[in-house]
Amino acid sequence: MSTELNKYSKTLTQDPTLPAAQAMLYGIGLTDEDMQKAQVGIVSTGFDGNTCNMHLNGLAQDVKKSVWASDLVGLVFNTIGVSDGISNGTAGMRYSLVSRDIIADSIEAVCGAQYYDGLVAIMGCDKNMPGALIAMGRLNRPALMVYGGTIAGGHYKGQELNIISSFEALGKKLAGTISDEDYKGIIKNSCPGAGACGGMYTANTMASAIEAMGMSLPNSSSNPAIDPSKKEECAAVGKAIHNLLKLDLKPRDIMTRKAFENAITVVMATGGSTNAVLHLIAMAKAVDVELTQDDFQKISDRIPLLADFKPSGTHLMGALHKVGGMSSVLKYLLEKGFLHGDCITVTGKTLAENVKDAPSLVFGENNVIFPVETPLKPTAHLQILYGNLAEKGSVAKITGKEGERFKGPARVFNGEFELIDGIQNGRVKSGDVVVIRYVGPKGAPGMPEMLKPTSAIMGSGLGKSVAMITDGRFSGGSHGFVIGHIVPEAFAGGLIALVEDDDLIEIDITNHSINLLVDEKTIALRRAAWKQPALNVKNGVLWKYAKQVKTAADGCVTDEE
Repeated sequence: MSTELNKYSKTLTQDPTLPAAQAMLYGIGLTDEDMQKAQVGIVSTGFDGNTCNMHLNGLAQDVKKSVWASDLVGLVFNTIGVSDGISNGTAGMRYSLVSRDIIADSIEAVCGAQYYDGLVAIMGCDKNMPGALIAMGRLNRPALMVYGGTIAGGHYKGQELNIISSFEALGKKLAGTISDEDYKGIIKNSCPGAGACGGMYTANTMASAIEAMGMSLPNSSSNPAIDPSKKEECAAVGKAIHNLLKLDLKPRDIMTRKAFENAITVVMATGGSTNAVLHLIAMAKAVDVELTQDDFQKISDRIPLLADFKPSGTHLMGALHKVGGMSSVLKYLLEKGFLHGDCITVTGKTLAENVKDAPSLVFGENNVIFPVETPLKPTAHLQILYGNLAEKGSVAKITGKEGERFKGPARVFNGEFELIDGIQNGRVKSGDVVVIRYVGPKGAPGMPEMLKPTSAIMGSGLGKSVAMITDGRFSGGSHGFVIGHIVPEAFAGGLIALVEDDDLIEIDITNHSINLLVDEKTIALRRAAWKQPALNVKNGVLWKYAKQVKTAADGCVTDEE
């Protein structure tokens, strides 16, 4: 318990040798009384350019009112965002994962320079959230995150739509199975307003994981963007951050090893994105918690897949809000012994205390969450594969609908843009293993998501008959027999760089293996002839990223030796 809530900001407000700092604080309107209060930085990734973030600055103002009403000084600042939905399928997507580190660095820089005592982050799109949590871990001052909330579903001709509908419509267009009118109709109706992409894609995955970890208020991940519950959540933030300051309860007290296990468990049970592997490893590094890809496999082996969410399932995230929200899911998982209920959270209470009074899930009345006795899949969907194609690992997303084994000839593409041509000209055929390479953390650089390729394959009708492997990553909206995060990547000389068309590749999910079936002599000859290509960039943030970034197995961090 702390009686000194302003232990950082007093450096500026109370030191008589810092008159300029105090002059500026008076200049923004603070009074003598305000100068005695703790200061809370309220960071928003709000910007007008995409539906995920368009409403966040408004939520930041709601949070600011709540903070001031709790006898604290609340000061809003902004950091960047990159829209995955807009940049996917373009060279601009290389900036997406890079933005996670820019967000973390900028939040750390502002809070460090401004001496804020606490931090509230209002985040929308998927890289926003881990970026904020990495900064919180570095700063280790009382902090919590508010998720901007999920988007409502769109509708067109009786069909429920979401952002992935528009991507998959392209595949149908390439296959000639959709009219121009319906193609345009789907595009115009997929995103009806504010909120993050609607399925259990990466944004909703990370929001769910962060709530399970204890770093956001109950049901933050499932309160929809335009629902009154999101406004109510913002109104509760002031008391919550004041309590955190009073308790001196900091991110490293909350983001423990057991808290990360809770986060992974929820990702597995709800069918979350492969990106959670990258982000949770990076977040763990920020708080000095040991976490590896293999930890995900251990939890995947014992957690059933219970949630029927898109992209592989039926529902959007808004459906969870209607059946009790994330608190009800956490309560159920806790009752079944899958979670550590004694983990402390940003409410100052344990996870078990937070969910004690949540509504219990009623099975049979909804088909959003299934009971552990009749799961969608007895083990989870994320699988870590090793083999000569992935000596340091890879991440597969297998929900059970795709099968457990795939063997076929390679169809190789140096980058995703070649693949669209390959679909159009018939180069990709049923039974192929599509290989997209040189799109890793260094090779792209920036490890872009392969959402346009997976969606095009699905939309063209090849989704059930081809596999895809890549040293890039996938959107949470990707589905099918897909394996990403292959390490070492092609740019670093990984075996994926040496694959040629018609080489046989075998993927065995049961045995967690991914192998190129080519003899060692042939591989040695190819390796001798291989030369590392030049970097695709010569300056700027992508160049700096390529020079600093670690492998996907290391979470693609850029802030360690």
